[in-house]
Amino acid sequence: MDAAEDEQYGKDQAGEELPAELARRESRLAKIRAAKAELEAEAKQKAEEKKAAAEAQIRQRQEPEARAGKKVSGRGPQVPDPEQAVPEPKAQRNFTDPESRIMPDGGHKGSFVQGYNAQIAVDGEAQVIVAAEVTQPSNDKQQLVPLVEQVKRNVGAQPQAVSADAGYWKGKQVGDARVQGIDLYVATGKQKHGEPSQAGDEEARESTAEAGLLEKMKQKLKTEAGRDLYRMRKAIVEPVFGQIKEWRGFRRFLLRGLQKVRAEWKLICLTHNLLKLFR
Repeated sequence: MDAAEDEQYGKDQAGEELPAELARRESRLAKIRAAKAELEAEAKQKAEEKKAAAEAQIRQRQEPEARAGKKVSGRGPQVPDPEQAVPEPKAQRNFTDPESRIMPDGGHKGSFVQGYNAQIAVDGEAQVIVAAEVTQPSNDKQQLVPLVEQVKRNVGAQPQAVSADAGYWKGKQVGDARVQGIDLYVATGKQKHGEPSQAGDEEARESTAEAGLLEKMKQKLKTEAGRDLYRMRKAIVEPVFGQIKEWRGFRRFLLRGLQKVRAEWKLICLTHNLLKLFR
């Protein structure tokens, strides 16, 4: 065994030594500087996006002001300066996989993991995955439309109905023109059994139109048909995650980097489908 380890790792090496790049002070400092620069660039990009959104809101306020000849009540949006943007005090960068993000650990409440957000859409009959993606945001609020669009591309048809849990509720996503004509059942918030939903208030504050969508969806999910169809979500998509994790033993990605992880996830989903079709 000693001879084999000497051949594999080098004379008097156990294979647990720090890599040369981490053992040298200069390379560590270079990695830290690079990570800091990436965080600063990310903060600047976010500030530029907020600036563009604020300027668009200002233009929307100016139109009725110009027509009415008087100022619209209420405080206007603040326009940030991207050049003054700095990273959040607790902003972090992972050295092993900089493209990964801190995610809530669904299996352990209050815990977090460094990783990615794996998405799937599953057909309601045979539990075949019809869309799959890996994203960096820790929540699913912006993923409803992209997943539905991928379903259309993959199967060549628009789904008749789509159900999704409360994590996918976002007024702009539900009201998007690309999902019009689809019978949507998206939970508006998490609540204990028998209690009225308290979530979604943030959506209601955003705009009158989105508040209307929120209320309409709440009423739809209260109907007998709505409850029956949404209840099936747990029997459609949740078992697939269980089958991949428990039956297949796939609980962590082996590759690093967003593009490689996406390829790995789609390969796992492909083999899931082959097993379903085989059986």
